[in-house]
Amino acid sequence: MKQKTLFIVALAGLLLVFILGTLFYTAQKDNQSEQMAEANHSVLVRMHSPTLGKADAPVVIVEFIDPACETCSAFYPLVKKMMATNPDKIRLVLRYAPFHNGSDKVVAVLEAARKQGKFWQVLEALLTSQADWASQHTPQIELIWKHLEGLGLNLEKVRADMAAPEIANLIAQDLADAQTLNVTKTPEFFVNGKPLPSFGSEQLMRLVEDALNETSRR
Repeated sequence: MKQKTLFIVALAGLLLVFILGTLFYTAQKDNQSEQMAEANHSVLVRMHSPTLGKADAPVVIVEFIDPACETCSAFYPLVKKMMATNPDKIRLVLRYAPFHNGSDKVVAVLEAARKQGKFWQVLEALLTSQADWASQHTPQIELIWKHLEGLGLNLEKVRADMAAPEIANLIAQDLADAQTLNVTKTPEFFVNGKPLPSFGSEQLMRLVEDALNETSRR
């Protein structure tokens, strides 16, 4: 009987140690995540970054995107859906990570279209038609123009503005920030400064939901 009691006490002690250890590990991970979010803040958003949503939205999703990336085109509707489900609560900030050869030219098209106030329309048109102009992640700039017709763009001006030095400069800045943040693939997401713990749509939705819940308690 005494041995049984000692066994139960020992088991309870081990269980307590396990619970305390788990709580400590979770707290430590949360603290590391908060510290990382604070450290990331200065390089996550630049003045030139395209944004969608209210400027004072409590949740900010920063996405590093390559317009020739198939996964980026697959994730874009998910992000738009989360924004529509939570009106005025989420702001999307795009950063460029044109890792595929030739993607920088597509970014230049997007930025030239932004000069005409057509950035988001062009982005959605290009992502929707991506299979036609970026087969096997290889952008063919000559194939994109037909997909931009009917958007009210001056396409000749787009072609001319693509060569603007400020566009090359902002791409270089985004790539430098991507390197600082250890972004090596696209899409890469940060939610209120916190990176995804692992890649996936469920992980992104969970991180956004956690951020929404956290901000609603403030």
